[in-house]
Amino acid sequence: MADFIEHFFGGYMLETTYGKYWQTVIDTMLEGLMLVDPDGKIIFVNRAFEQLSGYSKDDVEGKSCEILGCDTCFGTREEGKDKYCALFKEGKVRRRKCIFKKKDGGELHVLKNAAIIRDTTGKVVGGVENLTDLSPIVEKEEVILHLRKQLSNEDGFYGMLGKSTAMKKVFDLIASAAPSEAPVVIFGESGTGKELVAAAIHRLSTRHAGPFVKVNCAALNENLLESELFGHVKGAFTGADRTRVGRFEAANSGAIFLDEIGDLPLTTQTKLLRVLQEKEFERVGDNQPIRTDVRILAATNKDLTRLMEDGLFREDLYYRINVIPIYLPPLRDRRDDIPLLTDAFIHRMKLKTEKNINGIAKDALDVFMQYTWPGNIRELLNVVEYTFVLCPRGEITISHLPAQMLGHHPLHVQQAPRARAQKSTGDMRQELIQALQATGGNKSEAARRLGISRVTLWKRIKKLGIQVDTLIRDNSFANH
Repeated sequence: MADFIEHFFGGYMLETTYGKYWQTVIDTMLEGLMLVDPDGKIIFVNRAFEQLSGYSKDDVEGKSCEILGCDTCFGTREEGKDKYCALFKEGKVRRRKCIFKKKDGGELHVLKNAAIIRDTTGKVVGGVENLTDLSPIVEKEEVILHLRKQLSNEDGFYGMLGKSTAMKKVFDLIASAAPSEAPVVIFGESGTGKELVAAAIHRLSTRHAGPFVKVNCAALNENLLESELFGHVKGAFTGADRTRVGRFEAANSGAIFLDEIGDLPLTTQTKLLRVLQEKEFERVGDNQPIRTDVRILAATNKDLTRLMEDGLFREDLYYRINVIPIYLPPLRDRRDDIPLLTDAFIHRMKLKTEKNINGIAKDALDVFMQYTWPGNIRELLNVVEYTFVLCPRGEITISHLPAQMLGHHPLHVQQAPRARAQKSTGDMRQELIQALQATGGNKSEAARRLGISRVTLWKRIKKLGIQVDTLIRDNSFANH
């Protein structure tokens, strides 16, 4: 066997002064290389082959290539052809995608090129196969396929998943509202997916080629919000060292999504009403009107009717924006969608973390079905992320679920913690400050630690008058 390999590489492949260095040359290759005799027995593999397959030379040399379980070879055999490998019938194999079975039982996707070897008399003495690893490409193709499947899922609609009657009605209303130029208000609890609805309306509209600009109305104070929406000129206020284009100007010919519109200050509501009525606005610190052509899509988790009664929302603005209302049901009112959403989030996290988690156990899914989901779909996604931290492999079980969920399951009622008394303002402020300091001012991470949404965190910061930048700076000095 060794004589044959030496003769082959030294004589047939490398008829140069470098022929005696064939072993180094072959083992430097990044592609796997394998030699087989006419009976399909492996007589040589290089180092790259060992790394790709997990088999060592001792594992495979002298063994039938059947050990690799190549899917195309088995196909040839099942067709009743006289040779185990198509190589010896066809004389060569070019750019054929194959799946090999690795030593650990996993699959190895390769691109195979092969040719038969003849001696000086023309007799077939073996075959050589060159294997290029396609695993990274296959993984990316699977991710793309999954994303395409989500977008075209028969149980979904433009990235939103749902097969319940309530969600089918929402999908129908989105499709009907999209071609219109009328303003839309999306009502729904925090975490129900209002931004996804707005994005779907824009994508289906005649403005889809234009920009889709998003603004969180609850995240900024009144002065900053007006500058964010309408822009400002240089010198308009302290710190305005340059002229800035606002979101309405940036959204021209497209759509603007005003999230949490119920938190708009009354003065800003007046300016927004002018944009709706006259299709123009002025930058902060300027008196020159700017024309704009923007479709307004808004969302809120508040009762705008109640806000009007309390004098916190303009009645004329309400009737201007609420031309097409869309109501998103909370997750507890669309429980039929929980298994579908859970499966989608598990698959997404599996691709992201590369953990070998196959799904969720029935008893754990029962807990999901009985839980009230106050944080809705956003909370469901967070819970799935949490389980991926605790679950090493296999199925997600009850033991991997957050403690707050188990009190809702009959098997764990006796372990449910007593409801905590409502926190005082002082306790809430201290808890919020500690979370912000621990995360270096990262609001998303602080919200995750506190078990609340980012919007709720913003509202509490605003309500309690916490200056985050000052807080973090002072904490930094204290630590030094």
